[in-house]
Amino acid sequence: SYTPEYEAKRKAFLANPPEDNETANCLPPGMPGIMGQPYPMEFLLTPGKVTIVIEAYTQVRHIYTDGRPLPDDPDAEFHGTSVGRWEGDTLVVETIGFSPLTSLERGVPHSDKMRIVERFRLTDPDTMSIETTIADPVVLTAPYTTNSTLRRHRDWTIAEYICEENNRNFVD
Repeated sequence: SYTPEYEAKRKAFLANPPEDNETANCLPPGMPGIMGQPYPMEFLLTPGKVTIVIEAYTQVRHIYTDGRPLPDDPDAEFHGTSVGRWEGDTLVVETIGFSPLTSLERGVPHSDKMRIVERFRLTDPDTMSIETTIADPVVLTAPYTTNSTLRRHRDWTIAEYICEENNRNFVD
């Protein structure tokens, strides 16, 4: 649930939503929304880093597992800055530093205090569970957690995704 100030922002947005949204203009949803897109993802594990290639918007997300701490003053990015560590068979990822162009949900911005913790775990060779906890003390009255499941489709590949080809808001 939202703090009173952000609940008022949500209600004002719902009362008069714009015709289009940012994704109609080819801006990716950023975090946490990009991880819930219904497009394939590819996880690449290399020493010191997990790279997630996401077909939607041709996005690439980097999770550093080399032991570095989260930065004190991160650059604001669509996916934030992610640092992970292994706890047994679970990859625990903390992310901070999100672009102000991203939001918790349409019409509800986040603050610069937002922090996302994800727990990635294979539950069998073809299934990954992801537990996502979002905390933002300025916007939310308490952290909230969601769970999702990704299925491996061994015959799928990441396809080219060119948003501009379908951009109905193109100005020129």
